Amino acid sequence: MRAAKIKHLRIYMGNLSMGADISVKISGEAGQGIQTVGSLISLVCRNAGLHMMAINDFESRIRGGDSFFQIRISDRPIGAPSHRVNLLVALNKKTYDVYRSELLPEGIVLLDAEEAVEDENLLPVAFAGLSQKTGGKITSNTIAAGACLSLLGAPVELLENVLADLFEKKGTEVINNNISAARLGYEAVENRSFKWTFQWKEASPAGALISGAKAIALGALAGDCRFASFYPMSPATGILSHLTEYTDRFPLVVEQAEDEIAAINMIIGASFAGVRSITGTSGGGFCLMTEGLGLAAITETPLVIVNAQRPGPATGLPTRTAQADLLFIIRSSQDEFPRFVFAPGTPDEAFDATARAFYLSEKYQVPVIILTDMMLNDSMYISEKPFSAPQYMDDFVVTDDRIEDPSVYKRYAITTSGVSPRALPCMGNALVLASGNEHSEDGHISEKVEDRSKMVDKRHAKVPHMIKEMHPPEAYHGESDILLVGWGSTKGAVKEAVDILRNDNLDAGCLHFVDLWPFPVDSVVDALSKGKNVIIVEQNRTAQLGSLIREQTGLSYSDTVLKYDGRPFYPYEIANAVKQITG
Repeated sequence: MRAAKIKHLRIYMGNLSMGADISVKISGEAGQGIQTVGSLISLVCRNAGLHMMAINDFESRIRGGDSFFQIRISDRPIGAPSHRVNLLVALNKKTYDVYRSELLPEGIVLLDAEEAVEDENLLPVAFAGLSQKTGGKITSNTIAAGACLSLLGAPVELLENVLADLFEKKGTEVINNNISAARLGYEAVENRSFKWTFQWKEASPAGALISGAKAIALGALAGDCRFASFYPMSPATGILSHLTEYTDRFPLVVEQAEDEIAAINMIIGASFAGVRSITGTSGGGFCLMTEGLGLAAITETPLVIVNAQRPGPATGLPTRTAQADLLFIIRSSQDEFPRFVFAPGTPDEAFDATARAFYLSEKYQVPVIILTDMMLNDSMYISEKPFSAPQYMDDFVVTDDRIEDPSVYKRYAITTSGVSPRALPCMGNALVLASGNEHSEDGHISEKVEDRSKMVDKRHAKVPHMIKEMHPPEAYHGESDILLVGWGSTKGAVKEAVDILRNDNLDAGCLHFVDLWPFPVDSVVDALSKGKNVIIVEQNRTAQLGSLIREQTGLSYSDTVLKYDGRPFYPYEIANAVKQITG
């Protein structure tokens, strides 16, 4: 029987000056249902009006390994994980041994009673044993979620509502088994006090629970994407999965190609025919796409590519995070040609950047590359901003009635903006020619000196106009003496590090880049001139954004905070490093 709905709740945590802010880590092997436990807790917290942020950490294997899903829960907006663990839910003894040292002194560990050890912080729960009463081992994860939420003080009805919604299509028996399992989990720990138990009171959800990958998929739909071609490669695969969910509701075709070369060539063909298209991959797959990128550039075919970075080179760490592809993406493919490069740092920015990418790609007939990583793609955030389609859905395609004389149509006509009228093949009397070779204005292959020079100059004539489209870096306490500079998914960690530093009476602020290329020189020079001590914060070894700033503006930086172990930044790491730098 489905549980009755109860009102949304608001959360309070005693009288602590910083409010509620705790972390729950669920650890185990791949295949043990770590994400199931984490998702149940996340949905309950979201429905109760909480802010939260969850990160995924797993090895590149189907079974085994040491993995975790860590949820940070707060009564205020957050955008980064915390290094502190208040509650550890260890689904096996092995990961208890790995992550026990991260637990705060008054924290609690939940571990299956069959694997219990001597530990004053340990609360054994018979996950496996209790599950035999509720449909078998498959419900042990619901028991674990119930025990965790019981310690947090959440009413059991909140979890029952989530379970009823989640398993609605699987029938009454599955719902009842899971609700029974949730109650058993609650009862198993009801006599244990927990320092960070919340007081739950009435509230509404603060926003939608969403990953960066889903935000990119929704942004593509908002940008009127009609075709997507991918070869699965983590951490970009989630974008493909989410787009596939919408093929029955939108005029959208999603194709799994045989490799990355086929994927990019498919979207070039679709875009040439007038269909807004996208592909996505990681650094290794993008390497295979670079020849196709050059084809799109010389034929001036609109193109949107997502490169979800991961540590490399070669296969590297397939399921970890990094920011080491920036300079490669800006310079990739042969010769010189204009492109846009964006690096969103939140799901809101990912949605906006993706929708905008389709618009700008068509407006300027250039490739747009969106740089993400596992940290953004696979983490879960609360997005307070409702997503909506942009208002700039202009049509940049010309038809016969907009061409003075279709019989002498020139696909690559020289214009002051560098953008030529773009007609579609077989859609009128205009003959549309395109070639991977250099060409004349009408599209025929040409090796004439004057044609080569004119086409290069024509393509680069777009750049001054493209620069005007670039958004300046976002400033947070931007006139501070200490100015942290970052890009992409480090946004939340950098901003929180600024808060930590300011709380310690350091005059700190930050700049966050989304729009990276063409480089917005004037706005960057203006923003950087406000800080005396500029510190670059990146997840690579060589401070690639710092190098780009120096190359494009002539300005240098004071120091760097760099992390390249494949794991995301914690705010305290950045704050501590800045304190060491500044003395």
